Amino acid sequence: MQLLSFSSIMSSILDKWTIVLAILFFGLIIITHELGHFCFAKLFKVKINEFAIGMGPKLFSKKKNNTTYSLRLLPIGGYVSMEGEDEDSEDENAFNKKSCWQRIVIVVAGALVNIILGLMLVGISQGISNSLSGSSYVNGFIIDDKKVTSYGGLQQNDKIIKIDGKRIYYYLDIYYLLGRNADGKADITIERNGEKIELTDAEIPTYSIVVFGTDRTAKTIIKDTFKESASTFRMIWLSVFDLITGKYSFKDVSGPVGVVDTVSKVAESSKTDKDYSGMISLMAMISINIGVFNLLPIPALDGGRLFFLLIELVRGKPVDPKREGLVHAIGLVILLLLMLAITFKDIWVLIVGG
Repeated sequence: MQLLSFSSIMSSILDKWTIVLAILFFGLIIITHELGHFCFAKLFKVKINEFAIGMGPKLFSKKKNNTTYSLRLLPIGGYVSMEGEDEDSEDENAFNKKSCWQRIVIVVAGALVNIILGLMLVGISQGISNSLSGSSYVNGFIIDDKKVTSYGGLQQNDKIIKIDGKRIYYYLDIYYLLGRNADGKADITIERNGEKIELTDAEIPTYSIVVFGTDRTAKTIIKDTFKESASTFRMIWLSVFDLITGKYSFKDVSGPVGVVDTVSKVAESSKTDKDYSGMISLMAMISINIGVFNLLPIPALDGGRLFFLLIELVRGKPVDPKREGLVHAIGLVILLLLMLAITFKDIWVLIVGG
């Protein structure tokens, strides 16, 4: 009854509001991230000059208790502006007056809250899913719209342990890891009748594999929550690595517009299938992705600020605030230009397709 009630409510919400829902969710991720910084800054009594959602010109602002709360035009991020964050300040409640460990906590709080939100969403997704709990045991293959029991060296009842040396945490790993290889070939480690077998350069169409499913129980839901979370973390790190090494190109990267479009499409599909676990799972991946990405040592991001704080922790004294501020300012300009380019690309794709 609870699942039917949830499906009925979601179906009603998604009837005309898939894009609005996607925009609201993206906004929720940003707000959650900035609230992480905001709450810990308040906890450590740091003076906050502005709490902003969005970037660019102000659409709305209100000042309360010496803090300006604002909504800005471009929905591509947000920020918490703290006294003494990018310059020296003599205010006793300035960011630069706090201990190094306190500043580290404030800086990483936003990303960690995003990751925690993602993990919670993974659990919700697993709990409401209508599908069976997946496994890494091969059930068969769909080749030319026909199901067969063996293909490319794999056989029915084989357990896939690794692909290209990477462990299979969750059944979705099978599809992701097979899809990473442009030539369609992969080294696969399997277990067959208690024996480990290595398949070299096996050619398996990415979505041809069908895995066994089992009925969902409280135990499998908990296990799958941890498995999917581990899988998501690994997928994000591998995607970042593939982007850096050139395996993915600029056209493969999406910004807020592309993300909203993808979420809205998945939401519409979820409404049709009356199974909203896929939509919530995608939201979880986006939230974790934003958390992980923000921890990368890139200037202007939380990870860039964390990098300078770790240097201070090792040296015993901070880097010159003017030099650090300049690095972050340059990084911010580059990031904003990149985000604008990606946004225009996403809009172009929506208009012309492809």
